[in-house]
Amino acid sequence: MKSTTRGTIAAVITAVAAATGAAATPAAALGAVPVPVPLEGAESALGMELPKLGGEIPVPMPGSPEGPRYVEGRLIPERAIPQLPVHGGLPGLGLRAPLPHVLGDGFDHVGVSTPASDLRTMAPGLALDVPLTPPNPDNFGLPDLKAPQLGVLAPVLQTVPGADLVTGAGL
Repeated sequence: MKSTTRGTIAAVITAVAAATGAAATPAAALGAVPVPVPLEGAESALGMELPKLGGEIPVPMPGSPEGPRYVEGRLIPERAIPQLPVHGGLPGLGLRAPLPHVLGDGFDHVGVSTPASDLRTMAPGLALDVPLTPPNPDNFGLPDLKAPQLGVLAPVLQTVPGADLVTGAGL
């Protein structure tokens, strides 16, 4: 294969990879992927205007766990099994339905939307300590016995969901 042919193939592959990457970047940058529900076929089959329905599915992004911390007086560091943070979101939903002038001439639709909201979670973790103390100089450098410690770090879930109800002209 000639070098010009190889160069052309490499340029085409690079252009396709760049186009694919550019197309995939907006969905990942937003943190949610829009999901439309196509009802146009049912509208034409039934001969009537149907609601517009769509949603958003969040893209979960794992974070970096907070590493173990060494504490004076303990043989094993705190957070032996660290909590793993995951940032994502609650799914969003949007619905706009036709409203046949029930509220007056200026109101043609009613809409309900719940935008995708941020969701921060942390998986449960584990903290433990062995039943020995650090070396004790008063005991010829031997460790003393103590009660073993075991703790479960509770999972965390934080979000602020919201919703909007609107009416107006047009669908």
